[in-house]
Amino acid sequence: MKLSISIVSKVRAFLRRENVGGKGIVVAVSGGPDSVALLLVLTRLRAECAPPHSDGAVSPLVVAHVNHKLRGEESDNDERFVRDLCAALRGRACGLEFRCKSIDVVSAAHREKGNLEATARRLRYQWLADVALDSGVPFVATGHTADDQAETVLFRLLRGTGLKGLSGIAPRRALKPGVELVRPLLDVSRGEVLEFLDAERQSYCRDSTNLDYRYTRNRIRHELIPQLAQQYNPAIVPVLGRIAHQAAEVFRIRESIAREQLARLEQPRAGGTIILDSGQLADLPRQLVREIFHLLWARESWPMSRMGFREWDRLADLAMGNLGATDLPDGVRARRLEHVVQIERAS
Repeated sequence: MKLSISIVSKVRAFLRRENVGGKGIVVAVSGGPDSVALLLVLTRLRAECAPPHSDGAVSPLVVAHVNHKLRGEESDNDERFVRDLCAALRGRACGLEFRCKSIDVVSAAHREKGNLEATARRLRYQWLADVALDSGVPFVATGHTADDQAETVLFRLLRGTGLKGLSGIAPRRALKPGVELVRPLLDVSRGEVLEFLDAERQSYCRDSTNLDYRYTRNRIRHELIPQLAQQYNPAIVPVLGRIAHQAAEVFRIRESIAREQLARLEQPRAGGTIILDSGQLADLPRQLVREIFHLLWARESWPMSRMGFREWDRLADLAMGNLGATDLPDGVRARRLEHVVQIERAS
């Protein structure tokens, strides 16, 4: 079937372009249509993306499922489905392994006083990276599609994002040293996924929370994008995907320049205080100054959840000499002296 071939070809092209798969892959499978389709495609491409080693062994394809215990019996049913699917696929894919972990996300979020969804995501990726390291596999693959990309761009745009946010979901990023997260379905639409599964006569699980309209992302998925496609542009999903790709290209260039400038401007620390040359900093474009501070926060592992555009721009004002000092979220204070900008965080 043409559509089936299209999805397989797109994933094959991604694996070759990104040089992924030769040493094995951990594929995160929730039981939903996207991850199930990805698993089926990777199984089909097994001979291409995971060739035998010289000793005759086959590099592993590890199916990893996380039960977040958030939907009661529905969550347990998803786990059983993925376990059974993996068992059924073993007959046509040598080297297929299954890993599963149950995580009490509610208790973890309560202990950490964190957001439930963010806690689930962090713990899930942390475990997936651990599975990859334990299996000697350098890649973790997830089933994010072109529709997920479009939803992400719109979601961030509605929240007032900048260039980095417009970059959307990255095709690959580091999870831990030695492990990268990859998204082979980013060029595949959800419609293609569903038609592929229909052609393969493959069932999948449905997450009831995806229909909960209290979540902004669900309203974007079920209301906003269909309305934009029907009334404004039928190709809204690929259009938003191209915007994300172009924004990512520009952002990578800007981030690289900011990194070089930070290395040039930074002076030896005074204890825990970061010191920058204020004269050279003030000569840089404002957007580059904001990016330099963003890189500093990331390097120091300072919290950024409460650092919005106003906070980054206040730092730019300080660098330009329009402010003498400013207090920022999570105990960070910055001040401008005659020749330097000093930044420190209260212990």
